Amino acid sequence: MMGTLQQPTPIAPQRAKAEAATGYLHRQYAQSLSEFGKPRLLPSSGGWVLERPVRETAYRDAIGCYPLLCCRDWTQLGADLDELDSELVSMAAVIDPYADVTQGQLGECFDIVRQYKEHWCVDLGALEGPIGNKHHRYYARKALQDVKVEMHTQPLNFLSEWSDMYAHLVRRHHIAGIQAFSRRAFELQMSVPGLLMFRATQNGDAVACHLWFVQGKVAYSHLAASTDLGYAANASYALYDAAISAFRDGVAGPVRWVQLGAGAGIAAQDDGLTQFKKGWANCSRPAFFCGRVLNREAYVTLSAAADERGEFFPAYRQDEMK
Repeated sequence: MMGTLQQPTPIAPQRAKAEAATGYLHRQYAQSLSEFGKPRLLPSSGGWVLERPVRETAYRDAIGCYPLLCCRDWTQLGADLDELDSELVSMAAVIDPYADVTQGQLGECFDIVRQYKEHWCVDLGALEGPIGNKHHRYYARKALQDVKVEMHTQPLNFLSEWSDMYAHLVRRHHIAGIQAFSRRAFELQMSVPGLLMFRATQNGDAVACHLWFVQGKVAYSHLAASTDLGYAANASYALYDAAISAFRDGVAGPVRWVQLGAGAGIAAQDDGLTQFKKGWANCSRPAFFCGRVLNREAYVTLSAAADERGEFFPAYRQDEMK
């Protein structure tokens, strides 16, 4: 049985030219989100942001790509932010929990640094014994009696199947905005280097799928979806068990950390999704929300009608969250 959650081992620094871009660092992943903003490279750090218009004004601001801002050289992020054009009013992002940067260093780059959510993970170097807690192992064994799981390195072959399955998830959970990815977004993402699909089938038909991005020594849980048959078979337990096993055994590349993500919503919660992910984990890492004002005069003007007591950043977009 899994014991007390361990603190993960620090990650060694990675420079921008140390490895080819994969996963969230790849240009095409940023392009897959272009329905929500114009992709812009932070050239020195190797990260990507999305520029977007600010309401009915000539101003623009920037957000990090969903779900995380990843950089290949975090020491250069401050320099990149210093160089952002003054017509950008602000920049906000959720920082990769595996970023080679401290909270104090983030404070040198941003005006706001807040702990956002706890992200659950598996440190494969510290993994002793079986994967997951007793409850999760039971349901994984039971699910694997009904479904078969395979790993695919060419997920584009299953684009239509996956798009339909994810659309079912969107309807089931009333997902909107950037998380309600379009078919075109998935078409681009499925060609990004480092994307793997774990596909669960029942009697030859797909009932659940899980997409992962392998980026350096980290495998990031990207998205998962099921059909009604997949929910009934608890296929998600089989998918997580198979994926973590593949990363542990080196079948899916030389991965050290398996990033499971956080719970649902815009704040840390103790919801069912959190408990599900926590049940597979042996460590956790905090993700920080960061914001920086780039054009102070424009920011004050745009935020004039905002609730000064609120903590939402940027303040002039707080009504968009209602």
